Amino acid sequence: MVGNEVQRRRVGHAVQVLAVAACYFGAGRLGLVRELVVEGAVVTPIYPASGVAVAALLILGMRCWPGITIGALFVVMSVTTPRLDVLGTLAGQTGAPVCAALLLRRARFHTDLSRLRDGLALVFLGALGAMLISSTVGVGLLVVTDRLDASSFPPVWLAWWVGDAMGVLIVTPLLLLLHGARWPPPLARWKEAVALTVVACVLVPVSVYSSLSLLFLVYPLLIWAALRFQLVGSALCALLTSVLATVAATDDVGAFTGLSRIEVMAKLQAFNGSMALTALLLSAVITEQHNTRRSVEKACQELVEVLEHLTAGEAPPRLPPSKGDGRGEKPQRPGSP
Repeated sequence: MVGNEVQRRRVGHAVQVLAVAACYFGAGRLGLVRELVVEGAVVTPIYPASGVAVAALLILGMRCWPGITIGALFVVMSVTTPRLDVLGTLAGQTGAPVCAALLLRRARFHTDLSRLRDGLALVFLGALGAMLISSTVGVGLLVVTDRLDASSFPPVWLAWWVGDAMGVLIVTPLLLLLHGARWPPPLARWKEAVALTVVACVLVPVSVYSSLSLLFLVYPLLIWAALRFQLVGSALCALLTSVLATVAATDDVGAFTGLSRIEVMAKLQAFNGSMALTALLLSAVITEQHNTRRSVEKACQELVEVLEHLTAGEAPPRLPPSKGDGRGEKPQRPGSP
């Protein structure tokens, strides 16, 4: 019986690892559909595989890290002939999300992103901080193996770092949201959701593909989505906008017409980064405020019930302990009723 249980756990773990590898490979290939050439090196403006890796470690646990390595290996094999230095690249691609997950756990990160500190932790620890590992190792190996000139290290390193960080900022919150979502989702404001979708499908392409550089028009849309639908609305709007902006940038159209490769990279990454930060942090602040308001309303309702019992000359009802306060019912002596 014990042997069967151990065998089932091993099979379940193997399935999780293979699923993570498949998802990482699919996300990696999807990110390589759109590329930018910076100083002779091919980089992707958004690398969604890094976001998939961080989300997998947060949801499934640290034991699924081999799936990241396997997926990264297949991504490398799909674009180039494997060499010995690929081992270093795989170490960097695996070490960055593992470090991100460890830092977030150390910071007591909540996967529902219901607090501002969760959003800040994901931005500065999971994305901007941990992704320094993959970019530094990857570009450093290109320089050491003479496949990249040392003078080209700064721009290529910056593009690699921002691409990995953008994958975490855009993809990880969305996957965490889907994992914790209630199905079927509530449709209390479905009319407003439809209106927001229609406006987004019209406004975002106009903002991105207009030669007048109207990218700033996206921010009121993000604010509307975050105010009314919190993370689910802002994350989906940010994803749609970043995808269309990346397509326009790699095609040299719209707001990115007539720019050099360096200028395109700088403008695209600055726009995607500021948009993702706005969507993530604003939705976290609004969610935290809503949770605080609900807690205050619950406390007021309990106080009203206590006062009603006291006014009627009855004993006040025993209130349930607040969640997370560590208090339970008062222990009784042996033999007491």
